[in-house]
Amino acid sequence: MSSLQTSWYVVMQHNSFAISPIKSLLVSLGFCLGITAVDASEWSGQIQAEGRFFTQEADFGQADEFFSLAFEPEYYHEWENADWSVTFKPFFRWDSEDSERTHGDIRELMFTYVGDVWEVKAGIGKVYWGVAESQHLVDVINQTDFVENVDGEDKLGQPMLHLSTEQDWGLLEFFVLPYFRERTFAGPDGRLRSPLDIDTDNPIYASDDEEHNLDAAIRWSRSLGDWELGLAHFSGTSREPLFVVNTSNPANPTLIPLYVTIDQTSLDLQATIDAWLWKLEAISRSGFDEDRHWAAVAGFEYTFYDMQGSGMDLGMILEYQTDSRDFLGARFKAQDAIVTGFRLAMNDEQSTEALLSYLHTEDGQKFINLEANRRIGDSWKIILEARYLTGFDENKPFESVFFQIRNDDYIGISLEKYF
Repeated sequence: MSSLQTSWYVVMQHNSFAISPIKSLLVSLGFCLGITAVDASEWSGQIQAEGRFFTQEADFGQADEFFSLAFEPEYYHEWENADWSVTFKPFFRWDSEDSERTHGDIRELMFTYVGDVWEVKAGIGKVYWGVAESQHLVDVINQTDFVENVDGEDKLGQPMLHLSTEQDWGLLEFFVLPYFRERTFAGPDGRLRSPLDIDTDNPIYASDDEEHNLDAAIRWSRSLGDWELGLAHFSGTSREPLFVVNTSNPANPTLIPLYVTIDQTSLDLQATIDAWLWKLEAISRSGFDEDRHWAAVAGFEYTFYDMQGSGMDLGMILEYQTDSRDFLGARFKAQDAIVTGFRLAMNDEQSTEALLSYLHTEDGQKFINLEANRRIGDSWKIILEARYLTGFDENKPFESVFFQIRNDDYIGISLEKYF
C-alpha cells in the first residue's frame, strides 16, 4: 500500500472526525506530512480573526462580545503524466466564548480521476446546487455548519463517491453518500442559540442504519442559450433536522435532533438576459409528514452597469419565498416572504463589494442583513457583517420564525490573510 493509500485508509477509518475537532486536526496533519514527504506541495489557504459584537442583552446571560480565530489551509497536488489529483482542505476555529463553535472539520479530502468520458471523485467534498440569493432549497448534499453562521452558507465536508460525465445533451452526475454529518449548533454560552439546549450527543434517526444510511442523488444540468437548467433527485437522510423535546429531566428540558428520511425532487433555473438575471428554485419533498410538500423561491436581479460613468455596478434584487407546510421544522409557522436587496460592486483595485438585503414575512417579521468586503493589499481582506431582526409577536413565540434569536442583532468584523 502506497503512502497516499495508507493516509486515505487512516482518514476513512476515523469517522470520528465528525465528532472530535482534535482528532480531525491530528489526522489532517498526519496526512499533510505524509504527502509532503513524497511529493512537492502546492499550498494556499487563509487565516481569519473575527469579532462579533451583539447590541442587546442575551436571554441566558451569554457574553456580548465574541472573538475567534480560524485557520483553513488547502493542499493541491496533480500527478505528472497522470489523470489523478488530490485536494485537501482542513478547517479549525477557536472561539473565546462558545465551546461548540470551537471545532474542526475536514472540508475537503478529494481524490479526482479525469478520464476520457467519466470524471470520478472519491473522499470528502463539498457540492453546491442552486441559483437563488436568499434561500438554498435545492442544496441538499452537504450538511450546514450552523455554528459557523446561521445564513446556511458554511458547509461540513461530506463523504462521497461522485461520478460525472459531460455530453452534448448535458452534464450527468451521480452521488453515493455513505455517511451522514449531523448539523452543528451553538452551545449554552453561544449566541444565535435555541432557548433549550440541543442534545447533539443523542440524535434520533428515522433510518435503522442511523448515520450510516446510504444516501444517493442524481442530477442533470445543461445550458440552453441564455438558460441554465438543473434537475435533481435526492433520497436519504434530511440535512434539516426536526426536534423532539426531552423532558426526562423536567428542570432542564432539552431538544433532541430528529433526522427523517426524505425523497426530494428539485428544479433550479437561471436565465441571463441582457442586464436581467432570472432565478427559480423549487422542490417537492416527502418525509416530513404524511403528504408531500413543496417549496419555492423565485425572483430576479437587475444590474445597472457603470452607473453614470463611475465604473460601479448596482444590482437590484427581488425574490419571493413560499412553502406549502403549515409548520416549518415542526416549530416555526410557514412563511411567505419577500426579499429585496441591493448589490454594489465598486470594480476598484481593492474589489470593494457590498450586499444589503431585507426580508419581510407575511406576519410582519423583518430581517435586515448587510455584508461588505474590501481587499487590503495583495493578500488581506476585511469583511463587515451586520444583522438586525424585528417585528416579533411576543405573545406568539412559537409562531415566529426568528423569535428565538430576537435579541441577537450583531455587527461582525473579520480580517482575513490569504497565502
